[in-house]
Amino acid sequence: MKTFVPKVDPNARKWYLIDADGQILGRLAAKIANIVRGKNTPIFTPHLDTGAFVVVINAEKVRLTGKKETEKKYMFYSGWRGGEHYKTVAEIRAKKPEWLILHAVWGMLPKNRLGRSLLTKVKVYRGPKHPHQAQKPEPIKIES
Repeated sequence: MKTFVPKVDPNARKWYLIDADGQILGRLAAKIANIVRGKNTPIFTPHLDTGAFVVVINAEKVRLTGKKETEKKYMFYSGWRGGEHYKTVAEIRAKKPEWLILHAVWGMLPKNRLGRSLLTKVKVYRGPKHPHQAQKPEPIKIES
């Protein structure tokens, strides 16, 4: 029996809309990563891009459990000696809440060319508005 390799048509990709309001960050990121990779489709192939586009709205309303809002710190490094600094989730949420979701999804994708191209299919926006109405994204309800 020969290996089945699906014919992937980039023009026939689906678009999904996810509302992050009240969702737990890690569980939401896992669902997004699975949809973007195509693991929810019967033609999933690990080395091919068989996934769909995901539009996430209300990024600033994503939830974290426990004391992570104030105690979890992300490290940033400028590349210079002594250029290391830390930011809490609350500081990041105030300036770029979209980054929290993108960073969590990136942690669940493969770290190679395929993973970098898959991350471009995740569109994250603060607030309920997004510029992708023409693609007719299908709303998905994520259970917490």
